[in-house]
Amino acid sequence: MATLCRPSVSVPEYVITMEETLELARSRHGDHLQLPLALRLIENTGVRTQHIVQPIEETLKHPGFEELNRVHVAEAKARVPAVVQRALDDAEPLAADIDVIVYVSCTGFMMPSLTAWLINEMSFENTTRQFPIAQLGCAAGGAAIDRAHDLFGDGIAAAVVRGRGGEGISLERNGSYLIPKTEDWIMYDVRATGFHFQLDKRVPATMEPLAPALQDLAGLHGWDAADLDFYVIHAGGPRILHDLSTFLQVDPHAFRFSRATLTELGIIASAVVLDALRRLFEEGGPRHRARGLLAGFGPGITAEMSLGRWQRHEETV
Repeated sequence: MATLCRPSVSVPEYVITMEETLELARSRHGDHLQLPLALRLIENTGVRTQHIVQPIEETLKHPGFEELNRVHVAEAKARVPAVVQRALDDAEPLAADIDVIVYVSCTGFMMPSLTAWLINEMSFENTTRQFPIAQLGCAAGGAAIDRAHDLFGDGIAAAVVRGRGGEGISLERNGSYLIPKTEDWIMYDVRATGFHFQLDKRVPATMEPLAPALQDLAGLHGWDAADLDFYVIHAGGPRILHDLSTFLQVDPHAFRFSRATLTELGIIASAVVLDALRRLFEEGGPRHRARGLLAGFGPGITAEMSLGRWQRHEETV
């Protein structure tokens, strides 16, 4: 049985607060008719701090796609190996023990993928299979976990999925679900100045059609999605967490890890569910064999979902 072990998460050192974001909006768009609405929307996100890879003054320059992608490549190579190594150290395998690297990103573009560079840089075996995935946005962390389970054999996160042993979520079933006719609700408008994020106003209401997909997956496994021991959910915003707890009939406290990620780090795209899982580990984790659900939501509109039981290290063989 595959076990999803403790994630390693890193965020950049530059921080912008809610108050700074609001002031930035006022100073740059003071005469915009929709400014009061925009300020209310920003305040309602619940995000108190956001981490970025360079000072906000540099971020606002929009130097063009070529320079932005150069920054993406340089920052990824500077930051990813340490995060991967911590995940390996926690899960205890060596780089030479890894069979597959699943890499997800929606920030920039590299070909060959960063996986090829990692294999050379960190001395993974030359036979290590590469599985780079792009364009899944906030669902990507869930997709990486699901694809690792299937294959068994601006924040950064890494986690090891072991074929046997280890502490974490013993993965038992996974699934994907796409809401029809919503592919343009979350999207990038690719311009010379980079990737411009576009979000349809209907996105916050998507938990009503997605909650049944989570319930159906749990039902296929003989579980009740409303009666599990832990939940690791994409922190897409206060309404998403509120609506999902309502439609699943789950106590809002069950989503406390996701809510903490949202408040302290914001929406960190591909890494978001892994940070919530990290917080579950830091709390000590649930009891051995506790049942849980992990789900990430992103462009499509897509849900990537996993079911599993918590496995304590002392119980492994």
